[in-house]
Amino acid sequence: MTEKNERVGIGEKGVSQWRLAWRRFRRHKVGRAGAVIIGVLFFIMIFAEFFSPYPHTQQFRDATYAPPTKIHIFDENGRLTHPFVYGIKRTLNTELWRWEYEEDRSQKYPIRFFVRGFEYKLFGLIPTNIHFFGVEGNGRIFLFGTDEMGRDLFSRIMMGSRVSLIIGPFVQAISLPIALLLGGVSGFYGGGVDMLLQRVFEIIMSIPTLPLWLALGLALPRGWSPTMRFFGLAGIMALIGWAGRARVVRGVVLAIRSMDFTEAARAAGANDLRIIVRHIVPNLASYLIVSVTLGIPGAIIGESGLSFLGIGISEPMVSWGLLLSKANNAATIQSYPWLLIPGVFITVAVLAFNFLGDALRDAFDPFRVV
Repeated sequence: MTEKNERVGIGEKGVSQWRLAWRRFRRHKVGRAGAVIIGVLFFIMIFAEFFSPYPHTQQFRDATYAPPTKIHIFDENGRLTHPFVYGIKRTLNTELWRWEYEEDRSQKYPIRFFVRGFEYKLFGLIPTNIHFFGVEGNGRIFLFGTDEMGRDLFSRIMMGSRVSLIIGPFVQAISLPIALLLGGVSGFYGGGVDMLLQRVFEIIMSIPTLPLWLALGLALPRGWSPTMRFFGLAGIMALIGWAGRARVVRGVVLAIRSMDFTEAARAAGANDLRIIVRHIVPNLASYLIVSVTLGIPGAIIGESGLSFLGIGISEPMVSWGLLLSKANNAATIQSYPWLLIPGVFITVAVLAFNFLGDALRDAFDPFRVV
């Protein structure tokens, strides 16, 4: 054993597995960054209406496809001042037949924080109309521009975070118990039960995921409300994605079942339920945490892909994938590049969950030297 390993062994002697994992995780800079980003995204999700200057369904018909509003911190004389925006003027370009926008320097609107705006219910319970920022008077501020109906893209991204971030944990909450139950039964009892369940796992895993998603997504009744479509979409992804995890659970349970402490418990007269609850499930906990963390990005991408193709989330509910579907051709992207901003949020969220998952995997690795 090297001198470094000796120091690690002395420092970790008598320390629980969870404390060791926490120590290793704190040393993983990329994983910590991912955790911070995820925390910020979920904070935005919880207080989405507070950060939204306008309702996500409100339409500004005289500001369709308006570009992101420029924020100024210097006045006309070049002196530093309170942040403000100018008014906007719209003119029709008769050559390209599209609206063009320019600043109206005769109108100046200061940006204020903790202003009053549209009413909403904080946490779904407390009525309020306080918002993080806004402009005074008849001014407008579109941080990320507007879409084809003049709806504020920033407000829609804030509200879309609720679907795009919630669907991942929701899918995992459905698929994890299925994988844990069937994979655990297959690995613990073996024999004919194991043989039967393994064939079921293989059949499900052999089906191409994306075509099956598309087929089941199209099979959802068009008359369903957006909320029902959300639950239907989550159920589809959960029922398709559990087989691979169940197979891994089966392998882990098979290994734990043969270990000395499990055999000792069985020799001492412990029944199957006690062995599963006291010995197998605790040793599966670290894998399950890592598996769920790494599985959430797949659900986010799946929902975004289906919504982008028009068979996922529907209006008036909004998600990042649905917003990204507005940028579905090269001409639109070239003319209105800000419509790609929801894709940036999808990328950041997926990367953050992957960073966190990698950090947790390294933290729970018993052979990792820190």
